[in-house]
Amino acid sequence: MHTLTLSPLHPVFAAEVQGIDLRQPTDADLAAEIEAAMDEFAVLVFRDQVLDESQQMAFTRALGPVDMGLLKVLQRRSRFKEAGMIDISNVDLESQILARDDPRLITMLANQLWHSDSSFKQPSAKYSLLLACILPEQGGETEFADMRAAYAALPDDVTAEIEGLIAEHSAFHSRVRLGDQQYTPEDLAKYPSVEWPVVRLHPGSRRKTLFIGAHAARILERPVPEGRLLLADLLEHATQRQFVYRHTWRPGDLVIWDNRAVLHRGRRYDLSQRRELRRSTVEDVRV
Repeated sequence: MHTLTLSPLHPVFAAEVQGIDLRQPTDADLAAEIEAAMDEFAVLVFRDQVLDESQQMAFTRALGPVDMGLLKVLQRRSRFKEAGMIDISNVDLESQILARDDPRLITMLANQLWHSDSSFKQPSAKYSLLLACILPEQGGETEFADMRAAYAALPDDVTAEIEGLIAEHSAFHSRVRLGDQQYTPEDLAKYPSVEWPVVRLHPGSRRKTLFIGAHAARILERPVPEGRLLLADLLEHATQRQFVYRHTWRPGDLVIWDNRAVLHRGRRYDLSQRRELRRSTVEDVRV
């Protein structure tokens, strides 16, 4: 039986895990301990993890089925041999740094908006696992906002107002906001909009959470302007500093977060400097 050693990183969530080598196979006991820790902390940081693609994907599969996300639309070819590995980098297929005006960079820039991975599909994402490989000299941190704590801090009149509201989530809403027009009608048809409650019950912690972010395009049964302003107000509340953990990356950091409990965003960095991370994702399939 494993026993995780956890050191909190923030007053309300996020913890660093010590003493685990993720190159080793993850058995059912360890996977269960990690899930219990995720239910409590929502973000776990594993330092000094020198994983190859196969090892990262093996660990991902130990936590659940792989979520392919937008790979079939945005990344028809990949630098990676493992299906389901997502390139969070500013380089092309030949590992050359992309020009600032390259349309392919928009996908990376969209990561700088607050979002929950794969909220644009059903099932959405459960966990995301991001491994830092090559980092710029400064910038490029990742921030996480605890949607459980944010919900708990809402005034009673707001919680009453938003209970039962449904938001429409679109894979392309955030990218269109950034001027991305590269999608064909066939691309758009692969991911039609989906609907999610604005308030959800997290299945592990049994805590209510806000389920919002950059993919939330509108609120059903409300005029679009009114709904979008409400979503903007909720996002402003939920991303106040007291709910946010900022992770400063080191090479070999692997961070896991629960997309059902937190939003995340990347921070700005010098796009002329190489930044390479790779992400694998667990789909939220409940047995």
